[in-house]
Amino acid sequence: MLTIAYLQAYIGSMHTKPHSHHRSDLVRIAIHAMSERGLEPEFSPAVERQLAGISATGASADLAVHDLTTLLWCSIDNDDSMDLDQLTVSEALPNGSVRLWVAIADVDALVPRDTPIDQHASTNTTSVYTSARIFPMLPERLSTDLTSLNPHQNRLAMVTEMVFNPDGSLAGSTVYRATVRNQAKLAYDAVSAWLDGQGDLPAEAAAVPGLDALLRMQDALAQQLRARRRSAGALEFESFQPRVTFDGERVADIHLQEHNRARQLIEEVMIATNTCTARYLAAQGVASLRRVVRSPERWLRIVAVAKEYGEVLPPDPDSKALEDFLAKRRRMDPLRFADLSLVIVKLMGRGEYVLEAPGGPPVGHFGLAVTDYTHSTAPNRRFPDLITARLLKSTLAKEPPPYSNAELAALATHCTRQEDAAQKVERQMRKSEAALLLESRIGERFDAIVTGNAADGLWVRLLNPPAEGKLLRSATALRVGDKVRVKLLATNVERGFIDFESAQ
Repeated sequence: MLTIAYLQAYIGSMHTKPHSHHRSDLVRIAIHAMSERGLEPEFSPAVERQLAGISATGASADLAVHDLTTLLWCSIDNDDSMDLDQLTVSEALPNGSVRLWVAIADVDALVPRDTPIDQHASTNTTSVYTSARIFPMLPERLSTDLTSLNPHQNRLAMVTEMVFNPDGSLAGSTVYRATVRNQAKLAYDAVSAWLDGQGDLPAEAAAVPGLDALLRMQDALAQQLRARRRSAGALEFESFQPRVTFDGERVADIHLQEHNRARQLIEEVMIATNTCTARYLAAQGVASLRRVVRSPERWLRIVAVAKEYGEVLPPDPDSKALEDFLAKRRRMDPLRFADLSLVIVKLMGRGEYVLEAPGGPPVGHFGLAVTDYTHSTAPNRRFPDLITARLLKSTLAKEPPPYSNAELAALATHCTRQEDAAQKVERQMRKSEAALLLESRIGERFDAIVTGNAADGLWVRLLNPPAEGKLLRSATALRVGDKVRVKLLATNVERGFIDFESAQ
């Protein structure tokens, strides 16, 4: 039991002065958090020297590189994204099938293996995204310019060409190198609003005759692919991902990132691309890195969670049964679904990279309901995707693989560890960002939901703004899922702490 005297002393030690922190403080905290977890927040002088010597965009006269610059390629990403990794374009075939091309930036064309830039990328293995500052895996001159699939620029790419039957099943696929040209840089929210009939066709798309029909074609295909995966047991979660907006140095607001129809479009075609990439490498007898979430070891705990909601899951891991349970809870209680998703995700265990050697047993991805899956679609942001691109290019050129199986196994372990470290930094920064937003609102009251139970208190999530914190004291007994009115007691931006008490 926490005494009143302890609480008063604890709260007195917290940072409670209004506007005592700024955006620059968040950057400092992020740099420290990265360094603590073995990530390099800054580029070395050797990286800067190599970068200064890069002047081209990797254009190639190789006859094996197809010229696809006349196709109506487009990118769909976040409004503020500058590191564009993928483009899509499609074509309706006479029998009702759809041909889909997905182009992935050829980062390797400008970042050879074991150069200083590659060494930095292999250390961090991923870009780290915080609201105050992005810590890119590659220098911005590359990731947002020379290796980014920017609009109206010719760029080298790895292209996966897929043909889907009228029912959405895959008829066949191939992989090759090509030069591509982004005709329109689009954003998720605007495209989604248009697809849902809630907004106009984005001006960038309207400027390209015929692009609207291709976007609807790709959306229809993506919804088919999504339905097929869900029928096979793919799990659909709702993550709690608040994004901060700034007004200069001040945190102005926090809002949740909506998983809308345009995000589903890109998600589905990228899953299909990653699956085809994995199958291509396997068919060529080449080892690869696979991204997997193994069959849950704590399945019986998941069964117990479902029982709390009056649902019965089978005693052995069954992704289809779990997806049916999750879909039902989403329909019945969308307000609390993100919290249930988080519980199930934690019980399933983290994703990891593994080596899959030719002829070895497939590990499979429990959460995606696929057995062949690699990360290949974001080489500007993730090092495993750059590794996969190098494996593809050496295979296409009929050259020996650039990595041995032992090297790939070691890289799988390293990438898993560093990605986990990056995610911890991002989670820590979301807490500090929320604490900064709320530090001038001590004493205010908010509506919240109880999201967790710990030995030293309950955890709650505010409905507006969407921030999480600890409920240090409550006049009544509360359970996870209960709505509660809370009063803000204290914040600590440095440590990401937000503390409440129940209020009437």
